[in-house]
Amino acid sequence: MRLPKITSLYGRIFAIFWFTMCLVILAVLALPHFDPRKPRDIPPPYYERMLEVRDRAERVFATEQSIESVLHHLEAWSHRGGDNRLRLFITDLDGNVITTDRRPDFSYKALRNFVTTIDNPQNPQQRLYGRTMISGPLPVRLAKGDYFLYVGTRWSEPPHFLIQLFDHPLRLLLAVMLVSTPLLLWLAWALSQPARRLEKAAQRVAQGVFEIDPELEKGTSEFRQAGASFNQMVEAVNMMISRQQRLLSDISHELRSPLTRLRMAQALARRKLGESSDLTRIDTEAQRLEQMIGKLLELSSMQVDSHLNRQAQPLSSLCGELLEDSQFEAEQMGKVLSVSTIPECFIVCHPELLMSALENVIRNAIHYGEHQIRVSLDAKADALLIQVEDDGEGVPDDELDSIFRPFYRVSTARDRHSGGTGLGLAITENAIRQHQGSVHAARSALGGLLVEIRLPLHVK
Repeated sequence: MRLPKITSLYGRIFAIFWFTMCLVILAVLALPHFDPRKPRDIPPPYYERMLEVRDRAERVFATEQSIESVLHHLEAWSHRGGDNRLRLFITDLDGNVITTDRRPDFSYKALRNFVTTIDNPQNPQQRLYGRTMISGPLPVRLAKGDYFLYVGTRWSEPPHFLIQLFDHPLRLLLAVMLVSTPLLLWLAWALSQPARRLEKAAQRVAQGVFEIDPELEKGTSEFRQAGASFNQMVEAVNMMISRQQRLLSDISHELRSPLTRLRMAQALARRKLGESSDLTRIDTEAQRLEQMIGKLLELSSMQVDSHLNRQAQPLSSLCGELLEDSQFEAEQMGKVLSVSTIPECFIVCHPELLMSALENVIRNAIHYGEHQIRVSLDAKADALLIQVEDDGEGVPDDELDSIFRPFYRVSTARDRHSGGTGLGLAITENAIRQHQGSVHAARSALGGLLVEIRLPLHVK
């Protein structure tokens, strides 16, 4: 009959707990039976040997008239042939030890203790005293009298450490812990595996990878439910992000229709009324509005499903061409763009979105720099640090935190007459944030603006 499969986390913990407790209880109950200092039955082979020794003693000393004479012969006979492991002891029917030694050694003292606890010849037993194992009693006929025979042997088993465990409860507790620890470690590992899978899935979501994981829906019922809910949340986030980005794209497209009609009306008015400053102003603002819509369309087209289209790419192939084109563009404007060595590392990203963000920062530095632009890339541990700085006029310190806001215009000449839309750095900040990175601005050592980008690296 197959046992039902336990799928509940609490049921599994309860079952393994009781299984462990049963093992410990069985060990506690079984260990005393291995202690040779507890009275126990004599093994059959050893009992047969004792019977042979008793029968032999009865034959050898059958003609002896005095028990004292028998005792003298027993001591000599016990050690004959070099067998000094065997000793024979005699007691009367009342349990009194009969000996010729006026100063009994440890064996006789142990025998007296043994006789007081084991006195049934119908059920002989044995017990360990120090290094001496005493067995008996066996009825024996010596010197025309009835006595009990006890046999003492030199004991070399069990292992010494087992007796130490019985003598020291702390050591016994440590031994039980050593036996149970692997089982408890396995229990902790088995119970933590689903939690680790859920943790890794949450880390992937934090990195912008919104992918469902079927492995989360395996294991105990509690973790299956949590995994299913987590996958549903990822699907909902995917749908919400896609809808939001498509809405932005649709709005940008819809804004172009009235803008086109506005520019057509402005052209008709210019043809009818001729050139005027008002019409020129309208045309300028319409062009700026068209640039903004173009930037919004660019942003929305890159962001749609960008969180799904991630791939690990070497940094050299990712931004090498961009840096070469930027150097060429700077030369055409009579400026110098210096680039550090590109580190050999991999980065998980949406290539077009990330390169658009980096291009905005570099072109911004080229446009506002006076003579020198510097781009440095440095891989530290698990992060990539990109610094872009120029020697232009820079940005006031109180506006450094605001330049990444959409449509923000700097109060200085750096942005006053540039004709920019105020979306370039906002697009950069949004793209870097989507890649779990950070970007901030500071004053450059060259005198202009320093933009620092930090991105997580992919360990291959």
